[in-house]
Amino acid sequence: MSVGLSALVLAGCVPSNPDAPGEDSADGTGGSGQQAEDTTLNIGTTADVVNYNPLVGNSRTDTWVTNLMYPHMMTLDDSGQKVPALATDWGYSEDGTTAWVEIRDDMEWTDGEALDADDVVFTIDAIQAEQIGTVAGMIGAYESAEAVSPTRVEFTLSRPDGAFLTSVGFWMPVVPEHIFGEVESVAEFANDSDWVSAGPFVLSTVERGQRYVLEAVDNYPLVESGTPNVDEVVFSVYPDVNTEVLALRSGELDLIGNALPPAVAEQLSSDESVELYTVPSLGWAHMQYNMRRPPLDDVDVRRALAHAVDYEAIRQVVLGGNAISADSSVLTPVFEQWQDGLDLEEYAYDPEQSRQLLEDAGYSEEDLTFEMIYDQADPMISTWAELVRDQSAEAGITIELAGLERNTYLSRTADRDFDIYAGSWAVIDEPQSNFSLLFAPDGFINYAGVEDAEINELMEEASTALSPEDAKEPLQEIARIVHDQVYDNVMYVEQFNFAASSNWTGFEPKPSDLLSLVNPQSLAQASSG
Repeated sequence: MSVGLSALVLAGCVPSNPDAPGEDSADGTGGSGQQAEDTTLNIGTTADVVNYNPLVGNSRTDTWVTNLMYPHMMTLDDSGQKVPALATDWGYSEDGTTAWVEIRDDMEWTDGEALDADDVVFTIDAIQAEQIGTVAGMIGAYESAEAVSPTRVEFTLSRPDGAFLTSVGFWMPVVPEHIFGEVESVAEFANDSDWVSAGPFVLSTVERGQRYVLEAVDNYPLVESGTPNVDEVVFSVYPDVNTEVLALRSGELDLIGNALPPAVAEQLSSDESVELYTVPSLGWAHMQYNMRRPPLDDVDVRRALAHAVDYEAIRQVVLGGNAISADSSVLTPVFEQWQDGLDLEEYAYDPEQSRQLLEDAGYSEEDLTFEMIYDQADPMISTWAELVRDQSAEAGITIELAGLERNTYLSRTADRDFDIYAGSWAVIDEPQSNFSLLFAPDGFINYAGVEDAEINELMEEASTALSPEDAKEPLQEIARIVHDQVYDNVMYVEQFNFAASSNWTGFEPKPSDLLSLVNPQSLAQASSG
């Protein structure tokens, strides 16, 4: 689902002092071996931490903080592909019913315990046993796991699942068995004190509503220096983006964690004290047409709706150019590994073609009034919904806008109670598994009501493929069918802007507003001066 500017007041927020002294390292270099003075990286956020347990936390600030302590086996490169983090290698048996992963042998928890394969096995078993978080929905084929050595885990699967390893590898934080295994319920474990970490930083101080302080660890082999360049990371809570911008410009903040609205990014683009970084979304903005309701079950009506919208105008006018065309494809250009040979084109804006499609199909303007629901709190969608309404009117299609309070919007979407749904997916990172959620008849987010036998066969072929090369052909064919049948009208991929002080360098931007600049490798290798 998709995720105003407020008054410029600090509202009681007390940012940390970037010049406050921290503890010196043994060599007097502030823990980096490079910098002479202790360094603090101050990051702004607009939300508190809700959960310190990384297996149940789901807010953005939750994830930012816990990702710095609990490693994932994989991360993303800048093309959206899964690459090693804690894991060094992975694969499947020939029949696909055994998956395996090799992990590093040089990582340990901050209490001195080694991070090993037993921690991985414990984590996935706890998730399955208590059905914890989003990862529980990704492991339907999982039966058991065994640590066959300190660095190797073998997973037994009930069926071949080519997305199992990359889904679990990217989404599952690994927690310490010797800590989490001592509690009665992992799902109910608050984990709100005495933290241990195998990431670049460990949480040390919490001042709820104000700041969260993390100190650098001595050993973090996932960066070249072997230890973070920064001695301390502080997340300070601000009431809104404008207040964060004031703090960045005054030097109270070094980095704004959340994405900037396009207008704010434009204002900062000429400020030499600020560096802007742009990363693509891993999802897309879209409209879906409820095919359970005539005449939206007619592909000609859906095609007429698709050709009645000026997508480039929306990207330029509403998003200020901070979006790219998705080629009306559910395999968006962000994921380069799926692009070769796909060759889909964006639906052309052509009101006359829309009118002709409807006339040929026997529809009059009286037949074509649709309600479009959307989250009224989403400023982008609320704005482009009006453009869609006005542009569609030129094609003889009446769209009545229904901007809803978020809970009502979510409820009506889940109940499939709409004609047209306008929204966005935040992260669609594994088409091998995600396409089933989107297009299978019982798919959890199959809001349009897609029931296509050919897609079902292709999804089965793709899901059991054990390599991207083998999955590519069926996934591309699914994308072509979805495009041609307008099962999902993919409008754009947003480009997120993030702002940091130009005094800082070395950040490693990654796709999505979740990883962005605030990912473990990025913060560990950043440096000031």
